[in-house]
Amino acid sequence: MNVFEFIKEKRSDLRENTEQYRAILEPKFRSWSDRLNDKITNTLNNPWITDFIDLDNSILFNQKQKIENENIKKPYNVIYEKLGEEIFVGDWETIDQERINNFADITGDKQWIHINTEKAKSDSPFKSTIAHGFLTLAMIPRLTDGLQKKKLYSGARMVVNYGLNQVRFPYPVKSGARIRGRVKLLSAIPMRKSIEVVNEISIEVEGKKRFGCVAETVLRLYY
Repeated sequence: MNVFEFIKEKRSDLRENTEQYRAILEPKFRSWSDRLNDKITNTLNNPWITDFIDLDNSILFNQKQKIENENIKKPYNVIYEKLGEEIFVGDWETIDQERINNFADITGDKQWIHINTEKAKSDSPFKSTIAHGFLTLAMIPRLTDGLQKKKLYSGARMVVNYGLNQVRFPYPVKSGARIRGRVKLLSAIPMRKSIEVVNEISIEVEGKKRFGCVAETVLRLYY
């Protein structure tokens, strides 16, 4: 390996490590921002803070970025204008027992609260079998499929699932319940050849105030 190849390899390693650390740290900084914002909001009755600018994610993390790649400038501007908005609400999808059983077979997670309907009726606090949390999570692509038709990501030659920042399951999804996905656009970061988009996906359970799942998904849009 010559000196040029060595330097090129080390630069590539450094870039990958930097992206990994950013992916880990950014949600933590966002959480700190939320806490600070809550404290400020709770003191809005004080005259001196009346005109204070709200420290939300759009200020700390969503400031418009300088773009070096001309191919992503236009789509980035389109996405940037939607930051902080709910950009999609999907159709209802029924989570029946057959789907739950099939997921149990595939994953090997056959805990009785998911597949034993009789025991669940008598012993479960939910009085019904419930879907696996990971089943609800795995439904996100199907529940948000219609997002592509809104053309927010139009022009992207490839959309890659880059990962998750955080996932929570606030409310159980009972067998037979209907769920749908709601998408809020949190951030957009221009990369060298792509745009990294973070969406908050909330899985709504019909007739319930609490969500079955709330997850931050990370996508890479390549142009």
